Amino acid sequence: MSDRRTTREGALRARLLAGAAVLACLPALPAMAQNAASPQPAPQTPAQNAPAADGLEPGSLYVNADAAERAGDVVTARGTPEDRVYARARDHSIRAEAVTYDLKTGVATAAGHAELSAPDGTVVHASRIELDSDLKAGVATDLAMRLANGASLMAATAVRRSENVSELNRVIFTPCPICDVNGPKQPSISIQADKAVQDQDLRAILYRNVVFRVGGVPFFYLPAFAHPDPSVERASGFLIPFPDYDEGRGVSLELPYLHVVSPSEDWLISPQINSDVAPFLNLQWRRRFDSGSLVVRGGYTYERNFGDYDTNGDGVIENNVRFGDRTNLSYLLAHGAFDLQGPWRWGFTAERTSDKTLFDRYNVRDTYQDNGLYYGDRRRLISQIYAERQTDRSYLSVAAFSMQSLRVSRFDPVTPALNVFEDDKTLPLVAPLIDARWEPESPVFGGRLRLRGSAVALFRDAFVGSPALPPELIPAGPTDGLPGVDSRRVSGQVDWRRTFISPLGVRWEPFVDARLDLYSVSDLPPMMGVESDTFTRGRASAGVDVSYPLYRRLSTDADLILEPMAQMSASSNADLDPRIPNEDSQTLELDHTSLFRMDRFPGHDLMEGGLRFTAGARATLRWDNRRSASLFVGRSIRADDQPEFLTPTPDDPTRLYDPSGLTDRTSDWVVQATFSPSDRIRGWAHATIDPNGDVRRGETTVDGRWGRRNQASLSYIIDRSNPVSGPLNRNYEFVQLSGHQFVYGNWGVAVNGIADLERDIITRSEVGLLFDDDCFRIELGWRRDNTRVRPSGPSEGVYVRLNLATFGGSGY
Repeated sequence: MSDRRTTREGALRARLLAGAAVLACLPALPAMAQNAASPQPAPQTPAQNAPAADGLEPGSLYVNADAAERAGDVVTARGTPEDRVYARARDHSIRAEAVTYDLKTGVATAAGHAELSAPDGTVVHASRIELDSDLKAGVATDLAMRLANGASLMAATAVRRSENVSELNRVIFTPCPICDVNGPKQPSISIQADKAVQDQDLRAILYRNVVFRVGGVPFFYLPAFAHPDPSVERASGFLIPFPDYDEGRGVSLELPYLHVVSPSEDWLISPQINSDVAPFLNLQWRRRFDSGSLVVRGGYTYERNFGDYDTNGDGVIENNVRFGDRTNLSYLLAHGAFDLQGPWRWGFTAERTSDKTLFDRYNVRDTYQDNGLYYGDRRRLISQIYAERQTDRSYLSVAAFSMQSLRVSRFDPVTPALNVFEDDKTLPLVAPLIDARWEPESPVFGGRLRLRGSAVALFRDAFVGSPALPPELIPAGPTDGLPGVDSRRVSGQVDWRRTFISPLGVRWEPFVDARLDLYSVSDLPPMMGVESDTFTRGRASAGVDVSYPLYRRLSTDADLILEPMAQMSASSNADLDPRIPNEDSQTLELDHTSLFRMDRFPGHDLMEGGLRFTAGARATLRWDNRRSASLFVGRSIRADDQPEFLTPTPDDPTRLYDPSGLTDRTSDWVVQATFSPSDRIRGWAHATIDPNGDVRRGETTVDGRWGRRNQASLSYIIDRSNPVSGPLNRNYEFVQLSGHQFVYGNWGVAVNGIADLERDIITRSEVGLLFDDDCFRIELGWRRDNTRVRPSGPSEGVYVRLNLATFGGSGY
């Protein structure tokens, strides 16, 4: 076969030799016509003369056919249904039983199972195709086109009316696959129309007399319809709506409309229409610049409050009633990030809402996002401005921010509409916050030297006691009217570390650490006898980290790694002055990495000192190339207790508790494990266990997949750090489950739920019917929300989630 084909190709090239130079001009005809009208043709650039991706020089044409002939200006190449003509030029390829080309007009025709492939992956099939000099279809019959994004377009006839307009008759369009391993298949969704016009100026496909089909069954008709061309990344138009039902708002429908101003700017207008309350308008503006991007979101309505409320003052709570006067309700969520010349960049976030329950009432999505240098966490909004400078050896950041809290500080036992929220005046204004690090390029005494600097100033309007202030600074009586403690700090730190590896494989890392803090505090509580003060403190530390990884091959596909590790350090005593507010070290998460840090608290306000020994070990078992399990256990022992780490309990300030696990001479046990017994199951677990064997904090997650698309995730989290029960106790215990199971073909069920074991209630739950295939996913189900933050109390209703294969995206 190879010898016969080579002989055939040689004979064909000989017969076409005389006309090859003219045939090669097929893709170049537009340039020739332009040059004829121009007295001085522009010289070709090197890019124009460069070979195409298929290796052909500009103006070249490759043809492979059984036979070819020339009659006047018309050249014809012929093949058979089994061995069609193949032609290639400009990275386009043509296959057909017969290909003709008119040298005078530049029109080519492909007939008989014609197939045209474009560089972007688009493939056109037709009984007959007429091509212009740019190898673009002009007229086609029995057209079937597979677009680069996987969508398919079919038509009885197609005519290219102009450079930018094509008309198709008896059209079917689907973004779904129409074939699988078993052959042709019915697409999940499709659009059928009498006529369609593809307008490249509008970047859209316009339809007339449109029938929408799901699984081949017609379910909706429109006299006219349009959607963006599938090749368009972004185009103006309506996006997928969000239907919803809420007991407070009633039936709700959000209709987002995307207006594309330019490739770098767009608007998203998303009104929410509600049956029981006034509409709510959401807006979003995005703009991308050469140096960065800017996003501004906002929402507005004019409405009364609604929820579970005692409107008559008789102690009887009415469900989902409107109360109070109409008022302006709005929110703003904006952020920007910009890269300047060199190593600098800057950005900002602006986040505020006029009502602390606005997001809950109107189900505003994606509100708590990490868009800046600092994150306000869930139910806290942060407005900040910052600048950063980063190089290979240095880092500097300067920032200022304030926060708005949406957290509930005290839940009302009768109705959530009367919940008491955290007072924004108790949150500090931070300006400035400076962090800097620098490392010299060359080793110092054979090791790595790192210099760190930090400075911060915090200002509070209202008094805050625990956990910011120690028990001795908290007044016994009411604190209303007392000013908040303001503090300023400047810190400098030197850290040196060097690594040695002995011939036996033992890793030794001696280190030296020195730190100095300068504090200035004002508006101190009256019992201090002084309103403001300035003082310093310092700490010097030295120690060594030791680890000895051990490896053993258990079999041809299994091995075991044991890694014992230890740290011995000696520090000067920590000066935990009671005048220092604890602003940045209130939370601590002990794990396998933080256990061995010199500063285990995340901030500067709390520090450890004295003699300390930390030990741990990690065991990792790997087998069958993709299965593994690991376990880490560790603990720290200190020479002395550190009672300064104790914190007053919120419900009984006279009693203290240890939220850190570091107060006693022996720290909590740190246990961490990962396991993946197969490529379909994986899990993770972490726990801190106090010296009595009780779990202080713990978390575990297991993910599993089975079948082709079934999956589930189960998580458990617990916090038992506060031993005193009461309404302000924030201990918690949750179980979360999410997953879906396909029952028949593409049909299945989906469940999501969070159970509060502390309150013995399911806080959120969803159960739905699911359909999902390659391009269409819809979930219809029932949801219930029992969270205590919602002013309308528990809410339940129908939810619909719809995802379609793209008709034009909304992202950059």
